[in-house]
Amino acid sequence: MAVVAAVVLAACGGSSPSALDPKGPAAARIADVWWLMLALAAAVYVAVAVLILMASRRRAEGQDRRLPLGEHTFIWVGGIAVPTIILVVLAVVTVSSTAELTRAEDNPLRIEVEGFKWWWEVRYPEADIVTANEVHVPVGRPVEVELTTADVIHSFWVPELAGKADMVPGQRNVLRVTANEPGEYRGQCAEYCGLQHARMAFLIIADPPQVFDDWVERHQAPPPEPPPGPAADGERIFESSSCAGCHAVRGTSAVGESGPDLSDFGSRRTLGAVTVENNRDNLGVWIADAQAFKPGNLMPPISLEPDELEALIDYLESRR
Repeated sequence: MAVVAAVVLAACGGSSPSALDPKGPAAARIADVWWLMLALAAAVYVAVAVLILMASRRRAEGQDRRLPLGEHTFIWVGGIAVPTIILVVLAVVTVSSTAELTRAEDNPLRIEVEGFKWWWEVRYPEADIVTANEVHVPVGRPVEVELTTADVIHSFWVPELAGKADMVPGQRNVLRVTANEPGEYRGQCAEYCGLQHARMAFLIIADPPQVFDDWVERHQAPPPEPPPGPAADGERIFESSSCAGCHAVRGTSAVGESGPDLSDFGSRRTLGAVTVENNRDNLGVWIADAQAFKPGNLMPPISLEPDELEALIDYLESRR
């Protein structure tokens, strides 16, 4: 049992996010319930295993097989009383934990997240900010994430910060999250939603309060003009090509709604909802043929001359 437990728990380590490594109060409460369930299950397993060994030994030695407590007493205690106590304990802990997880906090930061196949739109309604696939939050402040979907059922899950919350068409669900320490926390769609479900991830980036305030101020400021040269040429290419029909960039004529808002694209860490790193080489491949990275996504290939592609990349990298 010790060897099996060591192997199983070892799978919880590494770089993958783990619900057993909580970085917020909601995740810590969920982890506590999990450990309690594991302890009770292990105790029941050990008790049953001991009884089986005792019965096998008595039979092998030809001893009297009558139970010292009596058959009826054994059934009442082992089959009814003990399971009832275990289930009542779990019920009380689960109900109290659920009530705690759904309790509204004072002065929360409200964020809206809408799921698409296969990416996430992130809105800060009080600050009038729109971004995609990255959710910036201040450390220590409660956050209410209002969840919706534009198409099929998705599920919003950040294992280190909170539990899962489904995104159901025509319904608005709320997930309450608080990050205890700065960091970058990977989230994942936890409800199968189609071909690229496995590549529908996102990042919650917990910043110190002052860093978060600076991020908000920077995104509320008028968008800067692209620097003269290739970046300025890239803006003209962006607005005159099919890019502007699907994407929006604040302060330009591009107001598309079917793809992610690209106003702060240059500051994002990844492409395609955490599919690949956001760097110049990957961006060039993504623009030319996004299907190479994420087959089935809705972005068509964009045919550009090499110098036009380089200018477009310069422009997108300047959007910060």
